[in-house]
Amino acid sequence: MTETNDPKAALHEYLRGIREDLLWKLEGLSERDARLPRTASGNNFLGLLKHCLNVEAGYFGPTFGREFPTPGELVPADAFDADPQADWYAREDETKDGLIDLYRRVAVFADETIETLPLDAPGRVPWWQPGRQDVTLHRIIVHVCVDLARHAGHADIMREQHDAAIGLGRDNTNIPSGYDWPAYVSKLSALADRFA
Repeated sequence: MTETNDPKAALHEYLRGIREDLLWKLEGLSERDARLPRTASGNNFLGLLKHCLNVEAGYFGPTFGREFPTPGELVPADAFDADPQADWYAREDETKDGLIDLYRRVAVFADETIETLPLDAPGRVPWWQPGRQDVTLHRIIVHVCVDLARHAGHADIMREQHDAAIGLGRDNTNIPSGYDWPAYVSKLSALADRFA
């Protein structure tokens, strides 16, 4: 993180970092591994990515009167009538590389909104409840950061379960090297068992 006193620049830097962390969790995964459900509710890496790119396209697009240049690549609102999970998995005609490319293009689109507008720029989220729809760019950047960070956390856990790849980020794992994880897990399990 670079040191800045500009709130918009700081928020934007966090958003960019979250995006890169999410993409990092997809590195090295096969097409199958990226699609494979990892939880009882079907969470999977490509579904997380597809959801996040649609979140950014929506919040930094129509909320501020902008439309993504190729809206046909996004999940249309009426798709949720037939399948409420429409943005949580990759269809057969979508690929890992294709969705990564789309996410990078959505990020450029979102960045244009952020760079062009001041933090107090008004917006309107049409899919929010009446009385809550009026927002500012500031609120939307915070909202999207929180949403994406939550999903990057999901990706962290799914990746650890997949191949034990853990860490905060590509350049700084923030994990002690050479740590005896099995002993640590045994220690925590023994502690938990005392409360059985």
